[in-house]
Amino acid sequence: MPRVISGSARGTHLVAPRGDQTRPTGDKVKEALFSILAPRLPSQGFLDLYAGTGQIGLEAASRGVQPVVLVEKAAASLSAIRTNLAKTHLENQVQLLAGDIDAQVRGLVRQGRQFELIFLDPPYRTALADFSRLAPLLGQLLLPSGILILEHESREKPQAFVTNLQLTRSCQYGTAMLSFYRTDQIAGPG
Repeated sequence: MPRVISGSARGTHLVAPRGDQTRPTGDKVKEALFSILAPRLPSQGFLDLYAGTGQIGLEAASRGVQPVVLVEKAAASLSAIRTNLAKTHLENQVQLLAGDIDAQVRGLVRQGRQFELIFLDPPYRTALADFSRLAPLLGQLLLPSGILILEHESREKPQAFVTNLQLTRSCQYGTAMLSFYRTDQIAGPG
């Protein structure tokens, strides 16, 4: 069962939809992710795509990041996210966008929104293809100093460049891999 590991909602156990439609990020991967991000948690927005249970975005919100935007399509996941928002009391810090990921991303671009951190956790079987398809739009949503993090299966090798996004590091945790991307004009440590 996923849980919030730090911040105002620390220790809150989150609900997850039944079945295998979601694959919540494991605590070990989440702890590693936030250890990497701790020195520079974003002050200018966090976008969590394919939010599932909402746990990554809720972890960021629990640690004080604002605004946090969660995007999810699946009805069971949306229900779980709404329950988790209520359990964590983070409703005022988190915006939930329900619907097709591509359409929601295009809508955020049209609104001129930008984020310092984008977390992308599609189903593993389509992760790299989904990232490649969305990358031109994600590059527009990412602030020049921002970081995009793709969670994918560790057996899949991430591309070094996807449009203007450059891979800066990858970290493996069992079957999960976190690949960090920055815009190519700001290449450096993830």
